[in-house]
Order: sequence, then structure tokens, then C-alpha cells
Amino acid sequence: MIEMESVYRVFVYGTLRKHESNHYLIEKAKCVSSQCWTNGILYDTGNGYPGMAASTSKRVYGEVYEVTAKQLKQLDVLEGYEGEGMDNLYDRITQVVHTDFGTIEAYVYVYTSETIYELDEIRFGDWKCHRYLQQDELLYFAYGSCMDDERFKRDNVKHQFERVLGCGIVKNYSVAYTRKARDGGRADLIESAEHAEGKVYHISHETLDYLYRREGVAAQIYRPAFITVIIDGIIYKNVLTFLVVDKEEEVAPPLHYVTEILRGAKGFVSDNYYQMLVDDMHHKFGMNLQ
Repeated sequence: MIEMESVYRVFVYGTLRKHESNHYLIEKAKCVSSQCWTNGILYDTGNGYPGMAASTSKRVYGEVYEVTAKQLKQLDVLEGYEGEGMDNLYDRITQVVHTDFGTIEAYVYVYTSETIYELDEIRFGDWKCHRYLQQDELLYFAYGSCMDDERFKRDNVKHQFERVLGCGIVKNYSVAYTRKARDGGRADLIESAEHAEGKVYHISHETLDYLYRREGVAAQIYRPAFITVIIDGIIYKNVLTFLVVDKEEEVAPPLHYVTEILRGAKGFVSDNYYQMLVDDMHHKFGMNLQ
């Protein structure tokens, strides 16, 4: 009889995340969720990595992996964790983690130094945002109404979205209408076994102000996030997109919003994906758009 090796779920939020400097330690581990959160506050230690402190109201975003006992030991060494009750740099505790498919429990490494509260808090609770939102130039993946340029024209910002890199494919995500506005649903990306397609723009840092206003970032409606996108077979790491913060059951979007999405997608995304968007409206919400 072959014994199954024990696996442990670990929530990572800093240099262990995908495409970050220490990710190689868990590169072969199974990724359970790549856009999840747990309660906490994230701080910049100033040493090239973040530290997380306890909080019941704020969120830290990261990824969950299933690791072996050997990999867990390597993570303990990296995080300066020698065992419960020891003088650790980070303690390893168990916390509830919220994913797109429910809540799970996972190990989390929390910073032990009392001086952590004197450090700079990381905006959005996301280490990738802290690292990449400061860039002068960014790639931005639009999967909803921002594929269309009518509102760009109306808002006099079309010139900021002239540089289109191509049709981007995002694996293990799909579009869902989890944001409930007054007149109906708004698009979101959720983790799934499917893929999503969209328009990838090359934008400058100044464009973020417009996108933050449009996406309701200050009101915590959407949040910036960084994902992996494929364009013409080439992998682009850490591409900006926006995800719904508090996801609800899907609700039918209004016709004017659907029109924007389909108008922006038509002739740009693949024919099959465009048809899937149309069929989705019918199957989920009874909307006939043919």
C-alpha cells in the first residue's frame, strides 16, 4: 500500500507569489487559488519583502499553495520560523482564507516584531500592487466595458488608450457579473477552469487616475490586481486588471453595459469567445442578443 504524502496549504503574500523572487521554492506546488485574501494588514519592511500583522477588518491579498512537508520546512527557513514559542522572525499560524470558490484554512506567516506598526502600510494589501503600480508604463487587461472606446471618447481620454498590444488570454479565469450596481450586474474575473479574453492596452502611469475613478477603487468596488496574460503565444507577467472586491451572486447586467462589452469585443477577441459571451447572457440571464 502506497502512503500518500501529507500536503499543507500555505497562503503566500510577498516574495513567494508567482513571478516573485522566492517563488521557485513552491514553483512545483499545486496552486489552489491565485486571487484570494485573508484578514490582516500588510507593511513594507524596507528589506525587499512585506510583513503581515493581525487585523479583523483589513485584507491581505495573495495565493494559496499545497506544499509537501519538505517544502514547508524550506518556507520555515526562509521566513525565520524555528517553531512555536521560539524567537521567530515570522510566526506560522492558521487562518481562514477567502477564495472565489469558498473559504479554506491555510498556514500564514505573520511578522512578529512590535515595530511593524511603525512601518509604511501597503496600499490595497497587495504586494504586487505595491511593486508594480509605481511603474511609468503598464500593460492593462480589459475584459469588460473598457474593451469599448465610446466612454473613452466621451471622457476625453481616448488618447490614453491608443496603444493596443493585442488580444490577451487569461487562463483559469472566467467573466462573471458579481458586482451588483443599481441597474444590474457588472463584470468581474473569477477563478475557474475556463479562460477569459480581452484587450491589452499599453498605458502610462497617469492613466491610473482615470481607471481608479471609473472602477470605483476609492469606494472599494474594484481593486487593482496583477495577472499573467498570453498574447499571440507570448507570456506577459504582472499585467494590471481590476477585480470586484466584494463578490455577490451573479446578477443580469443592463443592456447598455452589455452593448459596450460586445461592441468592444467584436472582431477583437476570438469568434468562439465572442459567441460564448453572447451565449452566457442567454443561459445565465435569459437575454437574447442575436
